[in-house]
Amino acid sequence: MPRGKYKNKRPAQKPDPKYNNIVLEKFINHVMKHGKKSIARQIVYQALEYAEKQTQKQPMQLFAQALKNVAPTLEVKTRRIGGANYQVPVPVKNERKKFLAMKWIIEGARQRRGKSMAEKLCAEIIDASQNQGNAIKKKQQMHSQAEANKAFAYLAW
Repeated sequence: MPRGKYKNKRPAQKPDPKYNNIVLEKFINHVMKHGKKSIARQIVYQALEYAEKQTQKQPMQLFAQALKNVAPTLEVKTRRIGGANYQVPVPVKNERKKFLAMKWIIEGARQRRGKSMAEKLCAEIIDASQNQGNAIKKKQQMHSQAEANKAFAYLAW
């Protein structure tokens, strides 16, 4: 974190070629491993196609709903005050909400057993859009932690 002026935000990247969506392109970048973007793109597109076949809904609506459901509103940050560490609940900024939601969906898909990554990602996106699955559990865990430390909210700045 810069101590002086804040760094300028980098310009938005190009949207993905199929759905023309910047958020989906960012999601593809998070799925990507070892710089293999074409493979990551293929996995995400297959997952969205599978999800469309299973639910008969528009894939981008399903994806947007999943991100909205998984995005947290509160998180805890550690503050050191007077020699003691406190877990202070703070509201989450929009960019971080998106980042955490994407990260948790991918993490939840990778934890599933069996099947290909596209099928696991499809299942996680469908579950997240219905308020179920590993990503939602992660969100609820973070919210309960923030709720438990509500007494230290006055230390937030």
